[in-house]
Parts: sequence; C-alpha cells; structure tokens
Amino acid sequence: MELLRLVASQLKLGAPLPFGVRDEFGKLLLARGQMVDTEGQLEALLARGAYVDREEARALAAGRGPKAESARLTLFDLWEQAIWRLERLLKSIDQEPAFAARCDEFATQLMALVQRDPDIGIYLSVRQDARRLNLYGLTHSLHCALVCQLMAGRIGWPPERVRLLVKSSLTMNLPILELQGRFAVQGRLSDEQRALIRGHPAQAVERLRAAGVDDEDWLQTVIEHHERPGGGGYPNDLITLSEAADVLRMADVFMAKISPRAERGSMSIQDAARQMFSESRGSQAAAAIIKEYGIYPPGNFVQLASGEMAVVIRRGATAHTPMAAAITDKTGMPIINTVRRDTAQPAFAIKVLLTDKVMVLNMPPERLYGLAQ
Repeated sequence: MELLRLVASQLKLGAPLPFGVRDEFGKLLLARGQMVDTEGQLEALLARGAYVDREEARALAAGRGPKAESARLTLFDLWEQAIWRLERLLKSIDQEPAFAARCDEFATQLMALVQRDPDIGIYLSVRQDARRLNLYGLTHSLHCALVCQLMAGRIGWPPERVRLLVKSSLTMNLPILELQGRFAVQGRLSDEQRALIRGHPAQAVERLRAAGVDDEDWLQTVIEHHERPGGGGYPNDLITLSEAADVLRMADVFMAKISPRAERGSMSIQDAARQMFSESRGSQAAAAIIKEYGIYPPGNFVQLASGEMAVVIRRGATAHTPMAAAITDKTGMPIINTVRRDTAQPAFAIKVLLTDKVMVLNMPPERLYGLAQ
C-alpha cells in the first residue's frame, strides 16, 4: 500500500469522509463515511499523521467509488475507531441530548467488541504506543473498561452491573481527559492542575447530572473511584465505598502502572499484578484481573527456549503457556513472516521477559495475528 499524506484542506469538518484515513503504517483510523466533527479532532488527527491509500484516492478522482471499508476492517481497526468515537461521545455531553442513552449504546458496543476477542483488547492495553501519549485520557478510559469487564465477567456479575461498571470507566475522567494527555506527554503538573485532578470525580458527577444521568449507582461509582477502603482517598476521604468504585479504582491504578509516560516507562504486568494483589489483600477482584491477564498476557515481548524472540498473542491453557508469534529466528535476526509458537511445548517455552519494545512497535499487530502479510 502506497500512502499519501493529507493536509487540512482535504478534510472537511462535519462532512462524511470520501476515503479512509490511515496512519503512517497504513492502519485505518477513520473509515470512509465517518466524520471529523471538531477543530480539535482535526488537529489531533493531522498531528498524528493522516494518510490516504493512493489507489483509493486515484479511484475517487476517477469517479470510481472505493470498496466499502467496513469489509476490510479488522478488530484492531474497530478498537482504533472506538478511541475517536469515545472522544466524540464525551465532548458532546454538553451539546447533544440523551447522553445517558448514547453512553449506554457505546458501552454495549464496546462490550461486544471485547467479547469478540478479549486477547486483542488485552494486547492493546499492554502494548501501548509511547508515541501516542496525547491520547492517554481516551485510551486509559477504554482500557479500564476492558479490565473491569473481564474481571466482572470472571466473577460472574450480571450483564447490567457489568455495563454500569463499563459506563463508569468511560466517564470517570470527563473533566481531565485533555489534562491526562498533557501530563502523559510533559510529565509534570502545576499546583492548579493537581487541584483539578483531585476535584475531577465530583466535577464528573456534576456534568453527568447536568446531562440527565440519574442512575445513582453510576454516579456513586464515579465520585468514589479515587476513595480508598479505610480512608486516605479523595475527594471525600471516605472510610467505606461501593464495591463497584473499589473495583474501578483498582483497574484505574493497575492500568496507570502498566501504561508508559514521558517521564517513565511502563511497569511490567507481573510487578503491577503483585502490587495490586498485595494492596487489595488478595481480593477476589484483584485475583480475577490477574487470572484474566495471565503471567504473560498478549502484548508481552519474550524470548523462547528456541532462541527466537516473540510477542505473546493469545492466552493459553495455563497462565505460563500462552501462544506467541516469533518475529526473529533463533539468532535474533528479524524474519519476514511471523511464526506461531505454542509455549506449552518445551522447545518453545518462555525463558525471558524482554523489555526492548522498538522492534515490536514497528511490527503491525495485524501481522502478528495473521490478519495481514
């Protein structure tokens, strides 16, 4: 695929896109027919690098309609689009009616996306691109929703209770989404920004109420998601809090630890899981999250007994034996076509957890999962 970089004049606000917009690697960001609604969205898109497939552009110029993008969308494309759909949903809270219903619809669709392939959702939460830290506020909300859904599903929460937890994850940081992105990139906060962070649970609830949200369980979960059992949390230093809020706080902290920031790298899943389990005193929810992610979750970069370097792509029968895609030969040289390895086999057992992520970042996940050549 040959890509052409787009400029602002080629993307019209509020008009259906005549072509699919891609990133520098050809990954679909916005499908044909979707819209860029605000200047902020346009600026963010152009800042990341927005491209179009040359062949699609030629077909359009020649009056031939491009093939429907939906026929070529992978689950990775749908996750990418979820970022932009979530941004539009949250930014429209004060401008468009029926926010509660629209949020419920988005949550239902996101939950269906997770259920289609949880391993891909886990991969994206583990293998976060440090070059896209400005999107941290949005991706963090989505990843927390993923963690909560997987945890609640394993414990056996009823669907409506799971959906409430997902909606709380998506809306808990409403007032500070942009601040989260700036902090992830800049790595420092002013006193005023710190005050905004401490006040964001109450401000989020105020905005949700103003938008017509009257589900008290949803509102309670949001306002309590930074409280701590026994005290020491904020904004109200509560001693006791709802179970949903406690779980959301746990997912929030877990995801923050395994997410990269400008001033630090991400903590390993293994270390973050140990800390979470210890701090929660071995709670059922913490145990469920650890079981869902496993010891080597999708996205981990490992070296196998064969000498090959590989990326974990599927959870296995046990926490120590996932499926992996080898991206080098036994000497460490990159290979053209990835090869699947079952780490339950002694010849391909995981020997070392690797930290060199540059090689993995340059590898399209679709290739690892056999969705692209």
